[in-house]
Amino acid sequence: MATFKPTFPKNFYWGGATAANQIEGAFDKDGKGLSAADFVEYIPKEERTKDNAMEITSEQIRKTLSGESTGRFPKREGVDFYHRYKEDIALLAEMGFTAFRLSIHWSRIFPNGYDEEPNEAGLAFYDRVFDELAKYNIEPIVTLSHYETPYGLTEKYNGWAGREVIDHFVRYAETVFTRYKDKVKFWISFNEINVITLSPFTGGGIVSDREENPVQTKYQALHHQFVASALVTKRLHEINPEGKMGCMLARMSHYANTPNPEDVLKAQKDNQDNLFFTDVHARGEYPKYMERFFIENDIKIIKETGDDEIIKQYPVDYITISYYMSMLSSSAPEGERTDGNLMNSLKNPYLEASDWGWQIDPVGLRIVLNDMYDRYRLPIFIVENGLGAYDKVEEDGSIHDTYRIDYLRKHIEQMKEAIGDGVELLGYTSWGPIDLVSMSTSEMSKRYGYVYVDKDDDGNGTLDRKRKDSFYWYKKVIASNGEEL
Repeated sequence: MATFKPTFPKNFYWGGATAANQIEGAFDKDGKGLSAADFVEYIPKEERTKDNAMEITSEQIRKTLSGESTGRFPKREGVDFYHRYKEDIALLAEMGFTAFRLSIHWSRIFPNGYDEEPNEAGLAFYDRVFDELAKYNIEPIVTLSHYETPYGLTEKYNGWAGREVIDHFVRYAETVFTRYKDKVKFWISFNEINVITLSPFTGGGIVSDREENPVQTKYQALHHQFVASALVTKRLHEINPEGKMGCMLARMSHYANTPNPEDVLKAQKDNQDNLFFTDVHARGEYPKYMERFFIENDIKIIKETGDDEIIKQYPVDYITISYYMSMLSSSAPEGERTDGNLMNSLKNPYLEASDWGWQIDPVGLRIVLNDMYDRYRLPIFIVENGLGAYDKVEEDGSIHDTYRIDYLRKHIEQMKEAIGDGVELLGYTSWGPIDLVSMSTSEMSKRYGYVYVDKDDDGNGTLDRKRKDSFYWYKKVIASNGEEL
């Protein structure tokens, strides 16, 4: 048998990914309004009472706005990228980044979400960021909505539960498409759009206790996002014919727990539940298998005339995913479970787990890439992947994160194999190249970066940046286009 050695294409994008609400800080500077992320309070691990602490109640919002809450809101602080973006981008350039995924904070541009005119100070900030990236020939990959629904839209419409938000989102998108048409080519409509069904406040600014039927509401809100995504894809192509719109899925790949056909069927259904979102975005229609799900769960999607046609006519140009782990499906889910928050699963005895209970499965990434490319025949961009772990700063200031290097190396090896299998893979932006506030727990100790940020879970620290061992390793990976791992 001949030896086949896959390689990364010469134009492959290498970089890292962030979200505005997790890095920027400056939550009340230069005209920015409040967003959903600004209401997420830090809860120490020992005080958490459930896996998912991201949902916010009406009472929590009242206490936050009235000043009764005495807690910390780390996403308001981030890691001060707002003032340190030049320093941070220089570090990315030193590693050799050719792409950087970031999000625009919607409430920096339209402070309430429904404002008639955009906030010039917010637009000017991202002009400066994009210009700084261009100085180093780093391609921006820009997410329009990354868990940052303006609070004004929650207050007025209960977030994406209100169909009116579609028009406000389209106006926001048109504003930034026009402003940055010569600076940004790659766009993503909604980060991990499937999260709206797991955490409606995170994914759509929806306060569930305001709704009589929260399950109905979250799928109706999702429909509004599907329509909005199609409309902004249309407008992007009109404003900038060179622009590319992607969707984004938190890929939760499921294996059958045993060869029992009931387990295999359960895994198939779980995978369909996850791929439903990209089925709509890429194929342009609701898949038939969801009809049964909607009937069995008494969900009735209210569509306006033309919705289906809009979704069909304007599918996405490429697909983006986050991939951190795989999961197990069982028809009789008994047994030891992982410690993950949104992605809790039966434990797979063949896999190791991270400090936060996320099962590490590099080969699973190859499986996911092959399955999704076979299903859609669209280019794929891995825009999140990485290891959240505790890091120790040695007395000499060094940080020996060999565990992170090992995780990333194994996943990059499987990406290369997937390319050899025929998958059209555009690029790889690992999650959190500079340590940032955790989305799910608002911790700083759950670190992903190549660059260490001196800040702890209580908000203490200098915010100084330090290069970890993985910084120098990733620099070699990029310089060799994935050959030196």
